[in-house]
Amino acid sequence: MSLFLISSAVGILLMLLLWALRRNDNRAPYLDPVEEPARQHATYFGLIRQAMSHEDFEFLAARAPVRLVRRTHQERQRIALLYLENLRADFQRLLRLASVITVLSPEIAASHEFGRMRLSIRFSWRYRIVLFGLYAGHLLMPQLSNLSQIVGDFSFRMESAMQELGERASVAAELASTLNRSGLDPA
Repeated sequence: MSLFLISSAVGILLMLLLWALRRNDNRAPYLDPVEEPARQHATYFGLIRQAMSHEDFEFLAARAPVRLVRRTHQERQRIALLYLENLRADFQRLLRLASVITVLSPEIAASHEFGRMRLSIRFSWRYRIVLFGLYAGHLLMPQLSNLSQIVGDFSFRMESAMQELGERASVAAELASTLNRSGLDPA
């Protein structure tokens, strides 16, 4: 009887372990890796800007039937919405990365935290303006460009902060190695 209970418990634990280790694409976004700053938006912004330019729209309107022009405009809005959502996801990844850097670098002052909060509010506000504009049927390229610039600048700052952390870790490792070679206790 006890052998049955033990083997049942082991079986249940194995099933729970397999369930926990399975690949789940619906996992929470805060579990995504943050080792690389987000740059997906920068790759596609030039194409988005060209496809949504007034010149391109006017060229199409002059040569295509109205039905095709309307459909093209709807597709451009859909693409802009997808781009906007990816831009927001990049920004959220950068915010998580900034949180990790803050934990690893305790000398970051409260002013940096306040600046990150201000940036987050500014991004959120502008994101909603562009989102509502797209749902209203407008292609707000200057505002979309501004959002892309915010994410690009934030990404650059995160890369710089990570590089600085790497340099500090290298110096600390070198110092610890020097202390170990000379027989001193680093603690």
